[in-house]
Order: sequence, then structure tokens, then C-alpha cells
Amino acid sequence: MAAIEDPKPLVLTAGEPAGIGPDLCIALAQTALAHRLVVIADPQLLIERAKLLNIPLTVHEYGAGATGGSGALTVLPQTLARRDVIGKPDPANAATLLDALRIAVKGCLEGRFAAMVTAPLQKSTINDAGIAFSGHTEFLAELTEATTPVMLLVADQLRVALASTHMPLSAVPAYLTADRIQAVIEVLYRDLKIRFGIDQPKINVCGLNPHAGEGGHLGTEDRDIIAPVIELCRRSGMQLTGPLPADTAFTPAAGQTDAVLAMYHDQGLPVLKYASFGHGVNVTLGLPIVRTSVDHGTALDLAGSGGADAGSLIAAIELAASLSPG
Repeated sequence: MAAIEDPKPLVLTAGEPAGIGPDLCIALAQTALAHRLVVIADPQLLIERAKLLNIPLTVHEYGAGATGGSGALTVLPQTLARRDVIGKPDPANAATLLDALRIAVKGCLEGRFAAMVTAPLQKSTINDAGIAFSGHTEFLAELTEATTPVMLLVADQLRVALASTHMPLSAVPAYLTADRIQAVIEVLYRDLKIRFGIDQPKINVCGLNPHAGEGGHLGTEDRDIIAPVIELCRRSGMQLTGPLPADTAFTPAAGQTDAVLAMYHDQGLPVLKYASFGHGVNVTLGLPIVRTSVDHGTALDLAGSGGADAGSLIAAIELAASLSPG
């Protein structure tokens, strides 16, 4: 009988060292996870933060033979320029933090890791370092040469995808072309089938304007752009409803749905975060790899305090493992 190979580990990037990312990683060492995990982090930072938090921690270097266990983490070492930065992000660390993402992506593409999970980064600090960075979603798409990355937030059976992500609200209408919306719908529909195993996904599509434009009286984008795209996609066999007023798209009156597609960031995410803040998961669709993340930011004020909740990170790890092909 052939030996059963151990499943590939997930890889976790520890995120902004001045925030709660390291605290959450340390909390994982005290959690009975069902999945092997490799953390890309500065080992000394983790040891120092664990001492501050008064939490026992053993660090094993990835590839050295030892593995994680109770109170232990397996770490792929990455030395930071500055470690003594609790609550105060240092641009000197920016390039190293982005390198961690490159290492994780490369490992996933090469088949060494089953999926990647990311703790939050401080986008403003990376930009302060002179590196243009709008977020994980866009950066990972560039690394993997994915043309249409789609941000999806998941909380139990509630799934909210975004047609646009991190941009000023004033730029959204021009960005949402018919081609763009169609591409997002196609990625969302395909990944709901392939990643989530939903045979015939049902998607509610929000309009852009209040009341979905009210027949053109409150904006013409819904009538002239979004509605024709929905009809085109329906003809290919997709089950879509919309464009729906965003204030009803999430209610039972809109009917059973497997996902809601919002047109912009703050149209869809307040609903999901109200329903599940601290336990939701951010998934990047449209990539050749599985990537999940937490539904919150760096929480600089909580770093090193012991007040960070690892619920969202644990949920992200569990979802990454379930979405992974192996």
C-alpha cells in the first residue's frame, strides 16, 4: 500500500509588525488547528512579542525538520529592518513585507504550499516608503498575472463580492464599464462553482445608484450599462438577479442567493461587517492560487496589548484549507 503523503502546508504572512499580525500568529500557536501552517515572519519579533504578551512560544525554522505543535510555530525566517515598532509602522520595513508576499505566492505557484493566508498590512506606510500599493488584491493579481482579481468577503453563507475595490468613490462610475462588470461576474460565477462547489450559483447584482437608478432618473448607469451586462450573462446560462437597489439586495425580499455583487467597496462591505465583524474572511477570486485574509485592519492601538481577537484569522485559515485543491 502506498504511503499517504502529508497535506501541503498553508503559508501565512504575518503582516504589519507594528500591528496585531504578530499577536494573531502567536495566538495561533495556542490554537488546535487542523492544518499545517508555515508563517513568514521575523522569528525574533515573534519571540519578543510573545514575551510581551506573556505567552509561551517555541519557534521552529521551516525546512529544519521540526514542526509546529502546542505553543509552537513553524516559521520561514524573514529579518525586518526594524522590530521595535509596536503601534508605529516604519516605512523601512515596507520592501521586506512585500517580499513576504512574493515568497508566499511563489511557493503556492510552485506547489510547495496549498494556499496562502495574509495578516493585514498598513497600506499607507508602504506608500510612505515610495512604493505604490493599493492593497493585497491588486498586488497579488500583479504577481500572478491575473487580469481580473475579485474581492469576495465571506461570513458563513453570506458572500459579498466587489466590482471595484480600493479607489475614490468619484472614480467608480467611469471604472465600471460593461466589459469590467462582465469580467467580474464571470470570475465570481466560475469561482463559486470551482472553489466553493456550488453547481448553479445564484447571484444578486446591485445597481450603482440609489434605487438602481430609478429608470434613469437617478443616474443612467444601471439602465444603460449594468442591466445589459446582466442580460448578456443570463443568455450564457448564469442565474443573475438585478440590477437591484442596494438597500434591498441583501434582504429576504431579494430572494435566495449564493453571493451579492456590490458595485463599490462601501456599498457591500458595511453589510457583511455588521453581520460578522471579526469573523469574516476576505478571499481573492480570479487568481491561479487560493488566497484568504482577515476582514479587519492592522489595529495598531491593540498591538502588544493582548486584546486582539484571532477569530477572523482562524476562519481565514479554515476557509483557505477548504478551498485548496490539496
